[in-house]
Amino acid sequence: MTARLEAVIFDVDGTLVDSERDGHRVAFNAAFEEAGLPDRWDVATYGQLLRVAGGKQRLAFWFENTGRARAEALDLAQRLHRRKTQYMQALVAEGAIRARPGVHQLLDVLETSGIALHVATTGTRAWVEPLLDGVFGPRFHTIVTGTEVPRLKPDPAVYERVLQLTCHRPGVAIAVEDSANGVRAAVAAGLRCVAVPNAYTRDDDLARATLVTDGPDDPVLVRWFQRQLAGGG
Repeated sequence: MTARLEAVIFDVDGTLVDSERDGHRVAFNAAFEEAGLPDRWDVATYGQLLRVAGGKQRLAFWFENTGRARAEALDLAQRLHRRKTQYMQALVAEGAIRARPGVHQLLDVLETSGIALHVATTGTRAWVEPLLDGVFGPRFHTIVTGTEVPRLKPDPAVYERVLQLTCHRPGVAIAVEDSANGVRAAVAAGLRCVAVPNAYTRDDDLARATLVTDGPDDPVLVRWFQRQLAGGG
């Protein structure tokens, strides 16, 4: 018999919010421009780079593969990522990052049913926390970010930390993710995972997810959660 659902743990980037194309990508490009670098990431290029988990890692990969020596690439990535985070904070403050369609409605259904809502992201707390506050208000009980747990998905560390802090057993919690790395991280932590892919992740291998939907506004998703809440498994 399936245990009663007690908690849902959400990823942030690409899951709760449309933040990759018009958030992070814009912030990276602003950091490039300010530093006087010719590098620019268009929409398609950034989509390919998302296969590299982590902003600093993405920068280092790019610099190494565009002709910089490894030591220079790592140093440049470290410096630019700090500035990129500041640009991302500014975009958040301007209200440029918004919830994906259907997210607020899904959160309403879960919250009304007494389900605890948590966040497990490898994003930086400096922009994650103000983003969640500004877009969603005080909905989330526990927020764990890459600032506290630097091991990136598909490593399950950030999910394991949420479970540790909340004392939820994996069997009573469900993760919501948009990407293959996120699904792998959740499953490795012992969680069932629902996938809500976006334009960048629709071709990801999401076979390990319990359910793959068209996005947070897919009626199938709400009906599936309603069955979980009713104990239908």
